[in-house]
Amino acid sequence: MSVTIRQASLDDVAGIMAVHKAAAVQPVGLARTPEEITETYVRGVVDAPGGVCLVAVDADGAIRGEIHARREHIAIFSHVLGGVTVAVRPDSQGQGIGSRLFKALIAEARSMTPPILRIELAAGAGNLDAIRLYERLGFQHEGRQPRRGLYPDGRFEDDILMGMLL
Repeated sequence: MSVTIRQASLDDVAGIMAVHKAAAVQPVGLARTPEEITETYVRGVVDAPGGVCLVAVDADGAIRGEIHARREHIAIFSHVLGGVTVAVRPDSQGQGIGSRLFKALIAEARSMTPPILRIELAAGAGNLDAIRLYERLGFQHEGRQPRRGLYPDGRFEDDILMGMLL
């Protein structure tokens, strides 16, 4: 599938919400539940000060994926881009969209002023496809947070902390 990666705008809120809600119902989708993906949340992501929000758009203008991150606001961490979240519509997964979104995010981070020197993220330990993608992109394992996630069915999941130095 051919997609174009571009900056998100507030006009994309409904499309981004649809992508996130669809991804959130997958077994190892997003940390947020579909009910937690609100218009207020998505508007905050798109319009975050110091943030980056990119969308993958198909030839028909439909949003197939989205990635966002934000610059840390505490002075000694202001060189860090964190809170990375990526979502790709389930029917568009496995087509390289997530990889392209990450490469665009990394390129954007490299062009930011003042410079971003580090990107960090957390992945659920059970999300092996995502972890392999992050490793292929150059992220390194930096730690593990045991029992970080607690699912409604009572099971826990560790978070894998990963980082990339630019």
